[in-house]
Amino acid sequence: MSKYSLPIALIFGPFDPTGSDGLPADAVTCAALGVHALSVLTAVTTQDTADTESVVPCRAEQIDDQARCVLEDMSVQAIKVGALSSAEAVSAVAQVAADYSQVPLVLHLGAQAVDSEEPPEDDGAEDLVGATIELLVPQAHVVVMEARRLAQWVTEDVIEVSGQTAAPQALQAIGADWVLLTGSPQRPGHRVNVLVGPDSETITWPWVAPPDRVRDAGGIVATALAALLAQGLSVPEAARAACTHAALALEQSFAPGMGQRIAARMPTPMPAKS
Repeated sequence: MSKYSLPIALIFGPFDPTGSDGLPADAVTCAALGVHALSVLTAVTTQDTADTESVVPCRAEQIDDQARCVLEDMSVQAIKVGALSSAEAVSAVAQVAADYSQVPLVLHLGAQAVDSEEPPEDDGAEDLVGATIELLVPQAHVVVMEARRLAQWVTEDVIEVSGQTAAPQALQAIGADWVLLTGSPQRPGHRVNVLVGPDSETITWPWVAPPDRVRDAGGIVATALAALLAQGLSVPEAARAACTHAALALEQSFAPGMGQRIAARMPTPMPAKS
């Protein structure tokens, strides 16, 4: 028997064949941080660095079977939920999360992978977001979201902020323990990362703007955060370290194709300044 072991994180997400996002990219991020990733496929995309041609969602039963099969075999120390494609998929993930409520869940509220093989339907997108807010946000140990996306949700009345002092507290009122907002405007021309915890505990640190034409900034933060929680770090420690890791990965992004840049998921540590 090997004397070595690694913390384990369970990742729900789509398969992106470019390796810039989804399960392939998340597995590399976890490995870079010393964590073994288990993967539950939620959709398969056909895409390159410029465009997504199609998204083929997995059935809810497939998602449930994949997750329970590995969870009955191995213990996990964190769960990260990425893009989902249907309200039924959200329900399946939420049921698994409820059965493993002792495991911290990191929920990335980024763009959702809605099936693009069918004509877009506003009702379907609204149902997906509504199910996520109703079923997954209340179970989240940490919600990770870009500040501008949350501001859009407030403007469009996707979430109700009446009676709350700020939008992050509105997510906490739904049930999230912690909320990490990236790129939150603090004053004109200046943005920060903001972590809001229980009792409105607020921690801020500088935000580094990602390069132009880069893919998936928030997903790197969410996956790194889950991996660091699996390592046993506290939420404030893990959030700060995850943002630092993501900033370095994005700084070293590269352009392998004709579309967007891809983050270096295993960034090379920068030499110390003399």
